[in-house]
Amino acid sequence: MSKPRAKLPFSEETLQAMLVRVLRPLVKLALASGFNFTAFSTVLRRLYIEVAEKEFALPNKQQTDSRISLLTGIHRKDVNRLRGQAPDASFLTVGVSQTSRILARWLADPLYCDAEDRPTALPRTSSDGGPSFESLVSDITKDVHPRSILDDWLDRGVVIVDENGWVQLNLSSIVPNAGDEARRHYFTRNLRDHVQASVMNLMNDPPPYFERAVHYDGMSPALAARLDEIAREEGMALLLKLNKIAHQAIKDDPGGNSRWISGVYVMTEEREADLQAEAMGTEADE
Repeated sequence: MSKPRAKLPFSEETLQAMLVRVLRPLVKLALASGFNFTAFSTVLRRLYIEVAEKEFALPNKQQTDSRISLLTGIHRKDVNRLRGQAPDASFLTVGVSQTSRILARWLADPLYCDAEDRPTALPRTSSDGGPSFESLVSDITKDVHPRSILDDWLDRGVVIVDENGWVQLNLSSIVPNAGDEARRHYFTRNLRDHVQASVMNLMNDPPPYFERAVHYDGMSPALAARLDEIAREEGMALLLKLNKIAHQAIKDDPGGNSRWISGVYVMTEEREADLQAEAMGTEADE
């Protein structure tokens, strides 16, 4: 079912200003990666066509090249040439998915956690059927040998092997390095989901999604660092708690098409000159 065009409560000039601020970090990423304006505009052209075709069709009418051209401002010949060529935005690889599921189980399943809900050290194998790194991996997948997972995680610092030969999860190293495919995946998924929630909150009244932030300006670097550390600790504790609740609840869930995600981000920065004028003292969104 197609979606009607939203009547947003702001002008085109206001939207332009909003997009400038939102797109600035992405343009910075593109330039740092050698992705120039010509390449960027090609992606946008194809995306405009895809979204217009799939989400702005009139009820019970076939979406035509002419209508897409009218909606997007892209020449009809280009629309005809590019329709159906939009790249697949999903690149959730098997490796990323398996890693996430294995870690989620280790962080949430009582079988692999201690009395304080912390992931326990695991023997590589177990002869009596008890919990082990091998059983942890085998619970999730039979397609990859546990030793292959262990070797990869050791190389990336996700786990260490202690003096007893047991495998310990290194929580501080779960975040992948900048060149890792997992980080690129989570950048895309998390940013897309946050933007999607924000856009839907703008386009609907009342806003359907919970989206809140606390932000203060004009503070010392020392205080910013202190708050950053507290936020990281509290945020991680919340995510671990939610993971445990979801991991237990989904066992008895009948299943369906719904997807749920909850995320936390913490940022500290020196305000840019062009943003200083916007700071109106101490602020807090509730």
